[in-house]
Amino acid sequence: MADAPKRAQAPRPASGAGSLRVGRLSKPHGLKGGIKLELFTDNPELRFVPGAVFHLQVPEDSPWFGRTIVMRELRWFNASPVGFFTEITDRTAAEGIVKAILWIDEETVAQGEEENAWYDHQLVGLDVVRDDVKVGSVAEVQHFPAQDLLVVSTDRGQVMVPFVEAIVPSVDMEAGVVRVTPPTGLFEEAPEIPIPETDGSTGAADGPEDLSRGEHGTRED
Repeated sequence: MADAPKRAQAPRPASGAGSLRVGRLSKPHGLKGGIKLELFTDNPELRFVPGAVFHLQVPEDSPWFGRTIVMRELRWFNASPVGFFTEITDRTAAEGIVKAILWIDEETVAQGEEENAWYDHQLVGLDVVRDDVKVGSVAEVQHFPAQDLLVVSTDRGQVMVPFVEAIVPSVDMEAGVVRVTPPTGLFEEAPEIPIPETDGSTGAADGPEDLSRGEHGTRED
C-alpha cells in the first residue's frame, strides 16, 4: 500500500462513541453485501479483522445513524479492499450505507496505537515550522474523506495544509513542533514576475517586418 497520509485521531462521531477514524465505505461490490473500502489506516490487518466493531458517521436522517456494524471478513480484489459485515447482507443494504465513515473505539485503539496518529487536541496549538522558522500555529484539524487538513494561523490569515507525509514530514509532540515542507506559495504570496519596461515603440515586433522590407522592398533589379 502506498504511503498513507498522516492523520489525526478526530472528534467522535455523532453517535457519541469511537475515537479513531479508520476507513470509509466507498461503493457496493457484488450482490452479497460486499463494500469497497477506502482505508485511513496503515494497519488494516490490525483494524479490519473478523469481529471488529465499527461506529458509523452518517447523516442524522440516515437509518444507520447511531448504529454499529461488525466485520465478518476483509477480502482483496485487484489490490482493492472489500469488507463484508454482519448487518449488510445484500447489495441494497450496501447501497444504503455507502459514504459512511468508520470509527473504532478507545479500547480498541489502546490495544494497538496507530503509528503517526494523534488526537486533534494534541495538535492544536503546536508551532508550525518551515526551515527552522516558525510560520504559524495549528488552529484546527479538519477531516475529509480524501485527506485531513491542518488549519494553520499565520500573520496573513489561515492557511489550509494537507496533512500528508510529503508536506508534513514530522510531528514532534515533545518539542511542540509540526515541521512542514510546503510547496512554494502556500505560506506566502507567490512573487510577482516583473514586466520589462518599454519605450512605447514597436521594438522587436517590427524587427522581422523591417528586415522583410529591406530584403524585398528595396531590391534593385
